[in-house]
Amino acid sequence: MFEKRAETQVPIDDRLARRWSGRAYDAHRPVTGPQLLALLEAARWAPSCYGDQPSRYLVWDRLVDPVHWKRAFACLGEFNQGWAGAAPVLMLSLADTRFNHDDQPNRWGGHDTGAASMSLCVQATVLGLMAHQMGGFDAAKIQQDFGIPGRFTPMAMIAVGYQLAEPDIPPALREREYAPRQRRALGEIAFRGEWGRAIV
Repeated sequence: MFEKRAETQVPIDDRLARRWSGRAYDAHRPVTGPQLLALLEAARWAPSCYGDQPSRYLVWDRLVDPVHWKRAFACLGEFNQGWAGAAPVLMLSLADTRFNHDDQPNRWGGHDTGAASMSLCVQATVLGLMAHQMGGFDAAKIQQDFGIPGRFTPMAMIAVGYQLAEPDIPPALREREYAPRQRRALGEIAFRGEWGRAIV
C-alpha cells in the first residue's frame, strides 16, 4: 500500500495527514464485520448539536449481500461507477433534518453528519482501509429504492475497502492515484478578525 501524506503548512496528526480518497480498490479483499463496526462506532462518537446524532448510515457489502450492493451501485453517477465497482463496501451517509428531542428543524444535521463521516474516514485510515466519499449519486433514486424516510437527506456515498496492490492499479486510474494532493492555502480559508484578512 502506498501513501499520499498531505504536504501541510504546519504539522498535524499523522492519521489526518495520511487520510486520502483513493480510487483503486482491491475487489477481492473483504472488509471484516469488526472493521465495519469500528468505522460506524467512530462515526457514532462524533460531536453533534444537542448530542442529537442526526447521522445515519446504510451499509452494503458486495461480498456478503451482492444483490443490495448492486442496487446501491446503480445509484452512483457514471464517473463513480467507473472506479467504485471494485470497492467491497458502499455506504450512504444521511442527515436527519429534524431534532429528536423536540421535532424542530435541525439545520445543523448536514454539518454533524459530515463530522461523523470524517471520523469514519480517519478510523478507516487507522485500520489500513481507504474510504472515499462521493457526491455523484442519484439521491432521489436511492431514497426511493431503499425506503428511506423523507426526513433524512442523503449526503454522500462512501466507498470502503483495501487499496489495490500498486502493480495491479489499472492505467485508467494511475494518473489520479499518483497525482499530487492539493489544497487551498490556509490564508484562503481562514480569516482573522474580519472577512478576507488571512490568518497567515
